[in-house]
Amino acid sequence: MNILFLCTANSCRSILAEAIFNHLAPAHMHAYSAGSKPCGRVHPQSLRALQRAGIAIDGLHSKSQAEHRPLQPDLLISLCDNAAAEPCPAYFGSALRAHWGLPDPAIEGGTQADIDALFDAAVASIVYRVDKFIALPLPQLSSQELEVALISIGRS
Repeated sequence: MNILFLCTANSCRSILAEAIFNHLAPAHMHAYSAGSKPCGRVHPQSLRALQRAGIAIDGLHSKSQAEHRPLQPDLLISLCDNAAAEPCPAYFGSALRAHWGLPDPAIEGGTQADIDALFDAAVASIVYRVDKFIALPLPQLSSQELEVALISIGRS
């Protein structure tokens, strides 16, 4: 199963989700991330938050949706409201879509401790949602049931 996490810039939330999912998921599942308007770099705070959580950061980079054209993901999960509202490129076919909206920790200011806390909270939220996803009885769910479950996870 291939999961594609989407955000507009692909520098923070979708990168966090890609790394966390691949850290927690069984071998037969793999996550990727992309942006509709990638900024070309991973936010340094995202990398530091992943390292604090003990999650590998090797190979993470900002990339466009077009880079994943041949992927044919099973699931598309948006993490920012902008990406959720954008039309999905036709080359992603019939992938199921869900929105797991998260506030952008990169737009908040404050002390370094405040910023670390925002990024750590984003990591914790994604870990919680990925754990809920992985716990689903996937082989027993129809596409419609899986879509409902994914939407429910996004609201938690």
